[in-house]
Amino acid sequence: MFIRTASDLGALIRERRLKLGLDQIDLARKAGTSRKWLVEVENGKPRAEIGLILRTLKALGVALAAADTTKTAAPSVDINQVIDSLKRRR
Repeated sequence: MFIRTASDLGALIRERRLKLGLDQIDLARKAGTSRKWLVEVENGKPRAEIGLILRTLKALGVALAAADTTKTAAPSVDINQVIDSLKRRR
């Protein structure tokens, strides 16, 4: 799953919490946060402290992985090589 927004992150936390059968109070205790903070994060709070986010994800057993989403340039093509290979086919 790609997380692109604070709302995406909140949805991931909520879905995982529910899948594990935890209520907000249980997860808040496990992560060392308040229920109020957790409610805000699950609702897409855009400025949540990264340390608390990481503790919450750890409490849920969620690991993060980075992905390079920049577009890579198309591979270069040697037009002379393409033409030569087409000529050889005749």
